[in-house]
Amino acid sequence: MDLAALFITLALILPSELPDKTLIATLVLSTRYRPIIVWLGVSTAFAVQTTIAVAAGQVLGLLPETLVQLVTAALFALGSVLMFIRAGHIDPRAEEVEETEAIDAVVRKGHGRAFTVSFLVLFAAEWGDLSQLTTASLSARFDAPVEVWLGAWLALSLVAGLAVLAGRWFVAHVRFSVVQQISGTLLAVLALVTLTEAVGIW
Repeated sequence: MDLAALFITLALILPSELPDKTLIATLVLSTRYRPIIVWLGVSTAFAVQTTIAVAAGQVLGLLPETLVQLVTAALFALGSVLMFIRAGHIDPRAEEVEETEAIDAVVRKGHGRAFTVSFLVLFAAEWGDLSQLTTASLSARFDAPVEVWLGAWLALSLVAGLAVLAGRWFVAHVRFSVVQQISGTLLAVLALVTLTEAVGIW
């Protein structure tokens, strides 16, 4: 097992999702339904999304090695820039209103069960999200799809668990901008390392 791939994935995805809509959406869901059912629903959605991202990364990995490294370095750099741009621009209250509307829209379509609502809301929220992009990039960079999948799914599920158990405390006491800056810095470092590998410095 490639533990480095697992822990790097976990370390990159976890802070990027803490100030994200994942936490807010799960928090809102857990105020409406049984928390354990919410967690199971969103974790299942994460499993499907992560599988898609890892598969996309494996397809990307079929390209020539140098090209893969350049593309993944660019994706990591893009993720870093987006994190720094978003830092300080997230309003948890506005995000909560937005996620409440998303949940209400799903319920109005006839989905009333906690598991189904939780799955659908988070599946839609995570589609094309930065964490999915990062997961695909890591899957292309490392020849360890299982470890990348596990690291990403664990990170997302841990954030969902935090939202269910202590989401209100986290939103009230943690500065989202700081968490995003940390995540942006980690992605920038990985972009630089990948780029140096691509040009043959390492």
